[in-house]
Amino acid sequence: MSVEQEVGEQVDEQLERMAAGSIDFVGLQELRPRLTEALNAGRPLRVKLGMDPSAADLHVGHSVTLEKLRVFQELGHTPIFLVGDFTARIGDPTGKNKARPPLEPEQIRANAQTYVDQVGKVLDADRAEIRFNSEWMDAMSPTDFVRLCSRYTVARMLERDDFAKRYREGTAISVHEFLYPLVQAYDSVALQADVELGGTDQLFNLLVGREIQRDYGQPPQAVITLPLLVGTDGKEKMSKSVGNTIGLTEPPQEIYGKTMSISDSLMADWIPVLSFGRWDDLEASVSGGAEDPLSVKQELARRLVDRFHGEGASSGAEAHFRQVIQQGRAPDEVPEVEIPLGSDGDAGLLDVMRQALGLASNGEARRLVSGGAVRLDEQRIDDPKVRLPAGEYLLQAGKRRYARVRLTSEP
Repeated sequence: MSVEQEVGEQVDEQLERMAAGSIDFVGLQELRPRLTEALNAGRPLRVKLGMDPSAADLHVGHSVTLEKLRVFQELGHTPIFLVGDFTARIGDPTGKNKARPPLEPEQIRANAQTYVDQVGKVLDADRAEIRFNSEWMDAMSPTDFVRLCSRYTVARMLERDDFAKRYREGTAISVHEFLYPLVQAYDSVALQADVELGGTDQLFNLLVGREIQRDYGQPPQAVITLPLLVGTDGKEKMSKSVGNTIGLTEPPQEIYGKTMSISDSLMADWIPVLSFGRWDDLEASVSGGAEDPLSVKQELARRLVDRFHGEGASSGAEAHFRQVIQQGRAPDEVPEVEIPLGSDGDAGLLDVMRQALGLASNGEARRLVSGGAVRLDEQRIDDPKVRLPAGEYLLQAGKRRYARVRLTSEP
């Protein structure tokens, strides 16, 4: 076989792996000669995936595009994980009927650091480029920014589905919202991206990147979109704001338990999206309707835990699930928390829950109480106004969250 034929086969094999599981692959035919040239020259393609640090943690929904980026890494190309610390200041309204509020700089920095720390759950972070788009956007002069804005028309912006819908309904569209797709597009120019990945809701923005690259004299990137993962509620896209996520760094027992809580139909949807060719047996099990969906779901839960916490981590999570969820017993190991009381000599239940269980707010604690999910020493608590004197308590919220709380009086 000639070198040319061998490279041709490599190109075909790589394009097939790149396309597997994708929804859109725009620019495939343009990418073929570029990939051929890259393989002949020993030059890896530059593959970009951007995420705004709009929440504190990455979740399983994010892992879909991260896993595709990992495929490119396995093929020998350069994965670029772009943290959108500048675009987070704008707020992307994609798929929403109103502008997403921009975050405060301190929150952006904190979230961005967690993204960098967590991306290694999927990628070999030591062999990836981790970049921040503030690198070039903060350095751009006002004149350069105006020139960037001049490269796209308002009419073209209004072709984006969410903008078009809001325009038809008379819902306000702020000028700054038009800047988001342009900045995302310029990121591809700054990084000289050959390929950009994203969810299907990002298709418009990714295609703007192709046009802006042409305007800056670069060949347009290929665009690959991946399906959006529906959250644990079975209704909406997995999103921290909706509260239907499984975080990549959540404890193994949480990942296992949340996976076991999803419906059988949602499980059948998740498996092909999360498999990436590595779970052919699970895909085969659900393709024709699983005879024993419970055992398939258990295996999916094990594999997700092992994927994000390492091989073997699922054994403890599974034992925890049997003991706590199926048998209704407290886990063997319960976190112990000591909380000092104020001058009143007691503490509000909601404050104790927030501190002991790491809840985001008293509002979240109140919802758990209202839903009948809270127990103190195995007795259900229905009143969110309960006050607790000094003492030790076994606190339970839902089926999986426990804490042994010691309330101590001030010396």
